[in-house]
Amino acid sequence: MATGANIRDLLKLHSVPRIGSHKVRALLSHFHDADAVLRASARDLIRVPGIDRKLAFNILHHRGDAFADNQLKRINRIGARVLTIWDKEYPELLRAIYDPPVLLYLLGALTSADAKTIALVGTRHPSSYGQKIADTFSRELADLGITTVSGLARGIDTIVHASTLKAGGRTIAVIGSGLDVPYPPENRRLLGQIAGSGAVISEFPMGAKPDATNFPRRNRIISGLSAGTIIIESAEDGGAMITASTALDQNREVFAVPGSIFDPKSRGPHQLISQGHAKLVQSLDEVFSELGEKFAPRGTVRPREVATVQLSLFEQRIHDLLSTEPQHIDVIADEAACPVSETLVTLLSLEFKGVARQLPGKFFLRA
Repeated sequence: MATGANIRDLLKLHSVPRIGSHKVRALLSHFHDADAVLRASARDLIRVPGIDRKLAFNILHHRGDAFADNQLKRINRIGARVLTIWDKEYPELLRAIYDPPVLLYLLGALTSADAKTIALVGTRHPSSYGQKIADTFSRELADLGITTVSGLARGIDTIVHASTLKAGGRTIAVIGSGLDVPYPPENRRLLGQIAGSGAVISEFPMGAKPDATNFPRRNRIISGLSAGTIIIESAEDGGAMITASTALDQNREVFAVPGSIFDPKSRGPHQLISQGHAKLVQSLDEVFSELGEKFAPRGTVRPREVATVQLSLFEQRIHDLLSTEPQHIDVIADEAACPVSETLVTLLSLEFKGVARQLPGKFFLRA
């Protein structure tokens, strides 16, 4: 059963109506491989705990050959693969949760570098403060050799993935659709970049649309892959709060970044903190302290010294206008009394030199 399970048979079994990972695991534990399950009699099937007559009927009469063949064709087309819960590469932290997926669709690769992972999630409409926190934490984690995990959604998730990649780190994106149906569609390029140096994961078959019901299941994988989950801005009923809930159910640590009492996006983190479900976090040191010595990061983050970077007179002028608070390019150009196009070229040069950072929406801040 372990690694010899036939992927095609597993795909067929997984496509049976009313079946899920828990029942697939129960069946394979009893019959040892998927082919034996598909050939079993109704009498033998209902001997397995959780398998009733209706599900046994579904298994006996299900014709999943076309589905499995189509899946394998789509998987091969984009260079993905199927990872089973019995494979050595399957993440140990995820394997330990109550209901781990039997199959993971994987684009990219999981490596030993992903043994230390932290999830960062939050609102799709972050404030400049939330953007800065997501960018700073992600870059620091990358510098420390810790893999970030998020959901590829708009807002905080996108910043986490993009900032990790810019810092040369590894990041894992868990999506709520098929690997060949990137969502949101504007993150198609980012998905490819993540797969190039990290991993994109889904438990949903190829071609699956990003239905709303998929995302709570997706969120349990985000937290399940991670030793701890950091919540950065969320409404009380936001998707990030579901991830916090699944992390708590999985007995994983939850951290929340405090914000303004006047900002509705701070209510989710503040609720978690006030109810004792999350630990207030203002720096990654507090996260590492809580996770213990086994999670000690490699080295320390060494801030870049601006004085060692050679800047032209105009670059220095633009750099002097930047601060640790994000500013829109129109504001910077206005203060510099310079056309937006020229200001943008200079800001991109400063970013290349490592003394400026760009956030989504053409906001810039000092690195």
